[in-house]
Amino acid sequence: MFIKKNKDRWLRIQHMPSDDPDEMASDFVQLVDDLAYAKTFYPTGKVTGYINAQASNIYLDIYHNRKEESNKLVNFWKYDLPLTIRKHYKVIIFSFAFFALFYIIGFFLAKHDEDLMGQMLGAGGDGYIEDTKDRIRSGNPFGIYEGGSSVAVWLGIMVNNILVALRDFASGIAFGLPALYNMGKFGVMVGSFDQLFAMHGLGGSFWLVVFAHGTLEITGFVFIGAAGLILGKSFLFPGTIKRIDALKQGAKDGAKIMIGLLPVFAVAAFFEGFVTRLYNNEGLTFTINGYNFPWFTALVVLLSTIFVIGYFVVYPYRLGKRFAEQLKEEEV
Repeated sequence: MFIKKNKDRWLRIQHMPSDDPDEMASDFVQLVDDLAYAKTFYPTGKVTGYINAQASNIYLDIYHNRKEESNKLVNFWKYDLPLTIRKHYKVIIFSFAFFALFYIIGFFLAKHDEDLMGQMLGAGGDGYIEDTKDRIRSGNPFGIYEGGSSVAVWLGIMVNNILVALRDFASGIAFGLPALYNMGKFGVMVGSFDQLFAMHGLGGSFWLVVFAHGTLEITGFVFIGAAGLILGKSFLFPGTIKRIDALKQGAKDGAKIMIGLLPVFAVAAFFEGFVTRLYNNEGLTFTINGYNFPWFTALVVLLSTIFVIGYFVVYPYRLGKRFAEQLKEEEV
């Protein structure tokens, strides 16, 4: 009877939370009352854990909307985006695993069939392979990144990647299938691109040079793929709420991830336009046993990796844990 009496209100709070501070506070108070009752009469029941989880979520929403928290833009990257990532971490892990799988497939297939490598690299792939071989023979394997104006390259790649990201996210509405296809295609291309250099003994250099911009760029597209999957998943599996309401929530969460990745794409494009081309700069390299080590681009790869792991993995986990501890201290 306790569940039957309150179930509809709990589901409404769970799936259609109010944005109004007064209504949010009212829902929170009611949940606290329900939790106190459940802890008294059903201390080991599943319903107690369920109510506690809902109270925790609404507490976090209230925490975000405190009056002293006036800078919404800062709060977005400080709270909203990390907590959205934490909420959908399983989809994001799946997205990364899916990309990694096709990366490996592209890497090993390209090793056994150079014609297939050209196809996997997309339009103009065969010509790009021959051009790269010529550059390798001339001792400048990554010379393609030295061409053109740095500013033009930066802006051109940034605009292109953002447009592709918007397309990939929006395509998630088609049950998430286009998002999976685009992510798999991207993984195959990067894997075969890696193999192109690895077969000439430049596999390590590929990671130290190309990933100067590739670390952030790949991270961005993996998360955009996840955003598209979130959109498709919300429509296919609405749970206990109306499909249209689930779709709205999925679109909202996916859009948060999409918006949050825009600066990542901008910085990745900046690195590709200004940093990657410095791999062969005499002042930014040193020789180890005859190998010209590009320490500057390697440093950028390291810092980018630390940022990705710190902000997109560790911080969302610790933030969620911190809020949970604060909730516990409030004896909710």
